[in-house]
Amino acid sequence: MTTTTDTSAPKKSGGLADIKKVFGRSQSTARQFGILGSLIVIIVLFEILTGGLTLSPTNLINVVQQYSYILILAIGMVMVIIMGHIDLSVGSVAAFVGIVVAKSMADWNLPWPLAIVLGLVVGALIGAWQGFWVAYVGVPAFIVTLAGMLIFRGANQVVGQSTTTPVPQDFGKIGAGYLPEIPGLGLPFNFLTMVLGLLGVVWIVFNEIRLRRRQHKTGSDSAPVWVSIVKVVIISAIVLAAAYLFATGRVGTSFPISGIILVVLVIIYTFITNNTTFGRRIYAVGGNRLAATLSGVKDRRVDFFVMMNMSVLAALAGMIFIARSTASGPQDGNGWELDAIAAVFIGGAAVSGGIGTVIGSIIGGLVMAFLNNGLQLLGVGADYVSIIKGLVLLLAVGVDVLSKASGRPSILGIWSSRRRARSAEGPTEPPTVLPTAGTNETSQPADVTRS
Repeated sequence: MTTTTDTSAPKKSGGLADIKKVFGRSQSTARQFGILGSLIVIIVLFEILTGGLTLSPTNLINVVQQYSYILILAIGMVMVIIMGHIDLSVGSVAAFVGIVVAKSMADWNLPWPLAIVLGLVVGALIGAWQGFWVAYVGVPAFIVTLAGMLIFRGANQVVGQSTTTPVPQDFGKIGAGYLPEIPGLGLPFNFLTMVLGLLGVVWIVFNEIRLRRRQHKTGSDSAPVWVSIVKVVIISAIVLAAAYLFATGRVGTSFPISGIILVVLVIIYTFITNNTTFGRRIYAVGGNRLAATLSGVKDRRVDFFVMMNMSVLAALAGMIFIARSTASGPQDGNGWELDAIAAVFIGGAAVSGGIGTVIGSIIGGLVMAFLNNGLQLLGVGADYVSIIKGLVLLLAVGVDVLSKASGRPSILGIWSSRRRARSAEGPTEPPTVLPTAGTNETSQPADVTRS
């Protein structure tokens, strides 16, 4: 005898249920937006405590320039952690590439565009070296990158002879430059920065329209039109307000070039992890390596390219840092790996792998950035700042672990729910899109038909 659960009944709509969808479809609760809520609370709190300094144009520009390289590292680190690995070498790799690039321009008279290419190639070679040991020799990534941290920290000091090497002014634009002013307009704000904000609004509208079309095509539940309109208006207003703040800084400043590089990388890697075969394989291997391998995924190849990608991004972060600092020094990169790892875990990645998103990691990094910046504006010493940051990391991960252990929804892991939510709209999440030979994956949706 077969009993079938009827799922064709229409879902209730209207009232509070629809209002919740403004912030994340019908599955939205305050708990699901813990990280974003924490970021908003931190910004508002320090805006009050600092008398309006936190959201001043000058401070926002400084935050982007000071932490863009950490956020770039977080983009690569989240992919590494999703795979179930860890990379402790990113700070040393960034420092080594930084000194090589600085020396190439100072001693070899290499033009700065070619120096950037050289830095990316060196980063790729380092990543291939570490990826080989992880993927094809089988040495745990923790050990490989711990060795890399020691090797490339020493190599940085050998190449640079433990001294500081300056970089050309033109090269510095990638780390300390801004969107230029258009002469003759006479506007009280930077025109290109506002154009960038308007492009962000266009993308938000387009993304919402595409979401609704996909929901309609798959026959899944969608929010009323007014909900989508309210959501788009709220997010667009935030984007335009932020763009205006960046555009109205002191004369000669606007949205930083390093911020543009970061935004481009976020868009690219969000697309890769969400919409490509390679991205689905990262989640598949990280969630269940055996099942993914039996499904035909070449897990060693995925390991190799994820580790290599991390070192390429570390190389880019190192170059942006020395560009802003105008020089490469022996102490560059110290502790960067810890900041990147903290950003990823605060942003929702699971320690065991298989869970995490690029956007979540960026928000986690911004939490640490504004926390650090706000404490500095209040004059808190570096020793107490370190203690507070450590406690925030421990509390964030601890609360998430306790939530999972008690059977409640994961607060930090909610940023991976976007992928799971797609199972209600059509395609399933990455681990389930691959055919499994004779295995049952735990991430498959429950069958509503029982015998």
